[in-house]
Amino acid sequence: MDIGLQLAGHMAIVWIVVAIILAVIEGFTLGLVTIWFTIGAAASTVVALAGGDIMIQIVVFFVVSIVLLIFTRPILVKKLKVGREKNNIELLEGSVALVTEAIEPFKSGLVKVNGVIWTAVGEETEFAAGADEEVEIVRVEGVKLIVKEKQ
Repeated sequence: MDIGLQLAGHMAIVWIVVAIILAVIEGFTLGLVTIWFTIGAAASTVVALAGGDIMIQIVVFFVVSIVLLIFTRPILVKKLKVGREKNNIELLEGSVALVTEAIEPFKSGLVKVNGVIWTAVGEETEFAAGADEEVEIVRVEGVKLIVKEKQ
């Protein structure tokens, strides 16, 4: 048997093992990163079985992996909503709070949102809101809500 065919068969096995390892890593992380390298390893397996040189296999691995990572990952991340989801605090942004203690210019006041009392300050330092007024939450900074006039 030709030594080149033997080597090609062994490299195909190496690429298959690499693909399996990367697929298992992707299964544990679900970050949509190593999956592209798994596909790159599969492409290199095909090149190895076709008798391609080791350098060509390596180039195919990296080119296929990186091209897929750059061009398809953002689309899938958006479609599958992979990654960090907003937590309860971040979900407050854009919601309405009821002022329970007046917010005066350059001073904080208290607001109630979802049954919880928060310290709140105006987004603009001159902002003022009286008790029982509704305000819109702009963002959360630490344990303080930054609010503005309700739109």
